[in-house]
Amino acid sequence: MIVELGHYALVLAVITAFAQFVFPLWGAVSRDASLQSMARPSAFVTFILVGLSFGALTYAYISSDFSVANVVMNSHSTKPLIYKISGVWSNHEGSMMLWVLILVFFAALVALRGDGMPERLLASVLSVQGSITFAFLVFIVLTSNPFLRVGDPPPDGQGLNPILADPGLAIHPPLLYLGYVGFSVAFAFAIGALIHGRIDAVWARFVRPWTLLAWIFLTLGIAMGSYWAYYELGWGGWWFWDPVENASLMPWLMGTALLHSTIVMEKRDALKVWTILLSILTFSLSLLGTFLVRSGVITSVHSFASDPGRGLFILGILIVFIGGGLLLFALRASTLRQGGLFAPVSREGALVLNNLFLAASTVAVLVGTLYPLVLETLSGSKISVGAPYFNLTAVPLFIILVVLVPFGQSLAWKRGDLLGVMQRLLLAFGLSVLAALIILAFTTGGPVMAPVGIGLGLWLILGSATEVFMRVKPQRFDLRIMIARALGLPRSAWGAALAHAGLGMTVIGIAATAWGVEHISVTKAGERIAVGPYVVALESSFKRSGAGYREDGARFLVTRDDQASGALETSKRVHAGREMPTTEAGIITFGLGQLYASLNEILPDGRVSVHIYWKPLVTLIWGGALVMALGGALSLSDRRVRITAAERVLRSSVKNRGAPA
Repeated sequence: MIVELGHYALVLAVITAFAQFVFPLWGAVSRDASLQSMARPSAFVTFILVGLSFGALTYAYISSDFSVANVVMNSHSTKPLIYKISGVWSNHEGSMMLWVLILVFFAALVALRGDGMPERLLASVLSVQGSITFAFLVFIVLTSNPFLRVGDPPPDGQGLNPILADPGLAIHPPLLYLGYVGFSVAFAFAIGALIHGRIDAVWARFVRPWTLLAWIFLTLGIAMGSYWAYYELGWGGWWFWDPVENASLMPWLMGTALLHSTIVMEKRDALKVWTILLSILTFSLSLLGTFLVRSGVITSVHSFASDPGRGLFILGILIVFIGGGLLLFALRASTLRQGGLFAPVSREGALVLNNLFLAASTVAVLVGTLYPLVLETLSGSKISVGAPYFNLTAVPLFIILVVLVPFGQSLAWKRGDLLGVMQRLLLAFGLSVLAALIILAFTTGGPVMAPVGIGLGLWLILGSATEVFMRVKPQRFDLRIMIARALGLPRSAWGAALAHAGLGMTVIGIAATAWGVEHISVTKAGERIAVGPYVVALESSFKRSGAGYREDGARFLVTRDDQASGALETSKRVHAGREMPTTEAGIITFGLGQLYASLNEILPDGRVSVHIYWKPLVTLIWGGALVMALGGALSLSDRRVRITAAERVLRSSVKNRGAPA
């Protein structure tokens, strides 16, 4: 009964989403207040209906209702509760339900926070959100119905894909989708502005918090996905330039550009047309990522291969929204006022340069991701584009961008003093170069660019620290004044400094992978293996069973300078229902580095074939991402970012009325 109610709610949501799309837009164009007023209630009702539908599907998983085909294919009665819940979005149908649930959640939030927004703009924004919701709900109902029943229910299910039976995969997709779908708000605001032909700093103040929120979640989602692939797949790498990884990286790069562009627009009322274009392109890349993962045009450990009919349907959605958005931009952009002017050497100019390099990096990744697909479609030839291409195209652009960031955050608005900024950053630059030279002199092995990468990461960290120091430093050194100024510094300033420093940490972690050590060995009990500064010795092999799986594994003792440092366990697991083996990596963290073991096989004579890695500073890769997200959250907590534009305008008008004539 609950499953039928969920299906019924899903169909009703199609109708309410259509109403949310058509009537508010009609009212915005005709300036009919009664039609515009339908935007909010329809957004709330659609959210409630989709929420009920998603809840019904989740209930079917938790209760192991094997009369539902989706549950049969992706769950098992012996699965722990967390994997029954995460199983809801571990498949195509359920993941699309999660995608739409987050979409209507954001629309409901916009409706809830829209008190200070002009009614016409709010109606347009929610109408665009409704159109996206309607398109994807129709897609789910017609091609990806998660509530299909089976005629003869089996006694048990096939089980969740073993590589997805992991806490990281319970968290990664929701975070990633909150980022992907969060950018739909900026897209909706952009289309609304193009419809009305008006965009100003007030518009940017509405868009910036939503963009920042989406960016935070996408940062966390990418980091969580990277760490999951690192420890779950047993390959020992943190990034593979997989097409699905690229699908999440591209909107992150473009979203970072959009975030900086909205700051310029809010502060200086400039870059209006460019900001609108970035809003459209960022969400377009999110839709492209959805197409790549859900259409079956690529095969990846991250993706769900599907039938061509689904791919064509999603491709149609892409054409409508991406093509329609860009067409509307081409028709209406010339009617938008350009906004304020600024000198090339200024914070605005630096942010424009930042945007250009981010956009160029996105194009490089996009070409490397799509070219093999296009070539195969047109000629039937199959090629693969891997790390060498991306290292030669995107990475140099990233390096230039990293070099420019401290200059940009130190320049003044409208007109900056480049020589003065260079003088302020001289100490940070000198320390970064000195550190790179010292590392180059005292390390052996690894590419020359590794010390350069360490220097670049330090440059970002020290540059951010210098910017904060210069803002709190009095003319004469006084610690009490500095502390008072630091406490009074806007949280958005602290957030920006933290985000840039977090990027520096990630750069250092990436650069340090060049000094990693890999050892492949077939070893017997007691045999010692030197891996970096540690010695690893096989203690024993074992067989055991757990909740829904059985495994063969090996235990290694770790020593350093003949002192015990811990133990590593790595195994091969076979999960009930699928009989598909997975590798469980053994990881020990020492400081900022990690010792990593991945079992290949246990031979009949008792010897163990194993990969063992030493990865110095590797934790900085994900620690830096967490610091970036923390910086974003700190900026979002700044009331000046969160309060509505209407509150600002109201305060300004009250202040002006109270001022003497």
